[in-house]
Amino acid sequence: MRILIAITGASGSLYAQRLLDNIDPQQHEVHVVLSNYAQAVIAQELPGGLRLPTGVQSHGLKSMNVPFASGSNPFDAMVVIPCSMGTLGRIAHGYSEDVLLRAADVMLKERRKLILVPRETPLNLVHIKNFELLFLAGAMILPANPTFYTRPQTVEQVVDTVVARVLDHLGMAHQLVARWQEEKD
Repeated sequence: MRILIAITGASGSLYAQRLLDNIDPQQHEVHVVLSNYAQAVIAQELPGGLRLPTGVQSHGLKSMNVPFASGSNPFDAMVVIPCSMGTLGRIAHGYSEDVLLRAADVMLKERRKLILVPRETPLNLVHIKNFELLFLAGAMILPANPTFYTRPQTVEQVVDTVVARVLDHLGMAHQLVARWQEEKD
């Protein structure tokens, strides 16, 4: 698969890190782009910063000279994780001022997989209407709502319950969490 992972300034940088940790760049072409505020949040939340696995390609926010900025060079999927409400709203309304927003617009217009992982609470009516617009346009809204039936013991295990769902929707096999009603060894 060809995948773009976009990281915004919403709290939840660990979700992006764990997703990157669980996609093999030897098997998949992985690109990363960060919003303007993502670095500030990453500095607060990830001691040592974001770790990009070898083979993952990072791109500047302002360059439109990247393959995923055009529908003529289609990617299979884009994940915005975590997705701020500001980014979600700009995507919902087609406001493509930078390459992250342009790539999301391309995914929607080309009917490609766009997965948005918002991490905001509570929601207001504007957020809900933006969810509706994006859902109707073909995006997958996958809120960062962890599960607890696996009894996670660490923050990473809690985060992995959400990352596992993202990987499921990308169609990627993983062993991050046990499935509901799965027999334990």
